[in-house]
Amino acid sequence: MKRNLSNLDRWIRMGLAFLIAVLYFTNAISGTTAIILALLGIVFVLTSLVNWCPLYHVLGISTYPKKGQQVSTGNPKPV
Repeated sequence: MKRNLSNLDRWIRMGLAFLIAVLYFTNAISGTTAIILALLGIVFVLTSLVNWCPLYHVLGISTYPKKGQQVSTGNPKPV
């Protein structure tokens, strides 16, 4: 499996999984919605841990920087 998740993508997925877990364990969500979101949260955690998303693979998407490519921090370099 070739990596296709950037670190930012991984952090966002972990954050969403954490949010879903909090909502689930505080009973803010329940029933079918809770089950579906819990499964989605598990998928987010697993894809974050292995750095690979099957849906990204099928769609040909990759947020992982290519070799030699720098990840932008959003801060311009001084001249």
